[in-house]
Amino acid sequence: MRIEVVLAWPGHYQRRELQLPEGCVVADAVEAAALNANGESVSFAVHGVVARPQQMLRDGDRVELLRPLLADPKENRRRRARGGD
Repeated sequence: MRIEVVLAWPGHYQRRELQLPEGCVVADAVEAAALNANGESVSFAVHGVVARPQQMLRDGDRVELLRPLLADPKENRRRRARGGD
């Protein structure tokens, strides 16, 4: 099956198209793609929906490597509500 793996961070973009056997999971695709995440801990999404490493893949899926959040979204909302931003 054809799987696309993408890492798109500010100033850093990598993309791999892979042919993997049926029954592969997100972790298999990420390992096969061997993209350089600069040692940062990442999470994953399939077509924009957060996914676990054990999630099964289907032909044509796009696996996205998600970078860590730079700021806590809840804290940002609180700050805006206080008028601090």
